[in-house]
Amino acid sequence: MLVVVTEPLAPITLPPAQDATAEGQWLCAALQDWLDHEFIPEAVNSDIARRVAQIYERQRLEGETDVGCLLLAILLEMRGFDFSQSFFSEFAVANAVSELLLRQLGIP
Repeated sequence: MLVVVTEPLAPITLPPAQDATAEGQWLCAALQDWLDHEFIPEAVNSDIARRVAQIYERQRLEGETDVGCLLLAILLEMRGFDFSQSFFSEFAVANAVSELLLRQLGIP
């Protein structure tokens, strides 16, 4: 069954950053854990998680609260990352970040 949405979806927003560094550290650890458990632990997973956390932290310091905008920034900036040693891509990583953030907000 095809469902047609006629109203735009409301954005999902995070509260303003109180400590963007702590948020970045949490995301780095959570993402690396997700990457390591999704397939197999790889050395490159820590590089991916650190880079994503840097992008996320910078965006939060700039005042970004919209989850969609955060994910787009991560997706676009991770396009320049060398994923050749990984099972993942920038799309898989951005989707994982989305899942982690929504879970953190209590949205299943």
